[in-house]
Amino acid sequence: MCHVIVTCRSMLWTLLSIVVAFAELIAFMSADWLIGKAKPSGSEDGDNRTGASQEPYHPTLGIYWRCTRIPHMQFSRRDTLCGPYAENFSEIASGFWQATAIFLAMGIMILCTVAFVSVFTMCVQSIMKKSIFNVCGLLQGIAGLFLILGLILYPAGWGCQKATNYCGNYASAYKLGDCSLGWAFYTAIGGTVLTFICAVFSAQAEIATSSDKVQEEIEEGKNLICLL
Repeated sequence: MCHVIVTCRSMLWTLLSIVVAFAELIAFMSADWLIGKAKPSGSEDGDNRTGASQEPYHPTLGIYWRCTRIPHMQFSRRDTLCGPYAENFSEIASGFWQATAIFLAMGIMILCTVAFVSVFTMCVQSIMKKSIFNVCGLLQGIAGLFLILGLILYPAGWGCQKATNYCGNYASAYKLGDCSLGWAFYTAIGGTVLTFICAVFSAQAEIATSSDKVQEEIEEGKNLICLL
């Protein structure tokens, strides 16, 4: 018989697992990893005869995505265009960024799987006599290691041609040059830290759902058990 068990700690672990997975996925797909040096709005075509604003802007560059400003030919206005600069994996700007993409993708796939499974832990607490919380916690720890590897390798690619176009000739491995780090990089770091917190907290979720109070509720014949 399926017993729906909801505790404060298990729900918190489930919510954190979902948040971490989405945060890492959004960061990975974002172009805001590097914020390039300021460029004047008219630098693309050198034409400001229509009086278009010359306020500088900062192009951004991600692992495989970029955002820049382009002119609209009819009105000579500027707008931001975002899209992948690499049409396939081999066109990613650096071998280090290719490795980063692989490690981050593997970590995110694991996190998304755990996030999906965590929703069902209210009803299923064990698989093959093993706690589903402990299994998911182990997977989150492995995902965290993949994420760390990806984040360590990412700065090694700052010396590639694509990065120097955005950050200037002084950019090199682990040196930003004229660039600054965007919110996506910090989000990926924060998500990695939370991943390990989730891995540790999964043990607390397992303890909460197998406590004596839960067992007493089961023995009383209750199918829906909700404990704070």
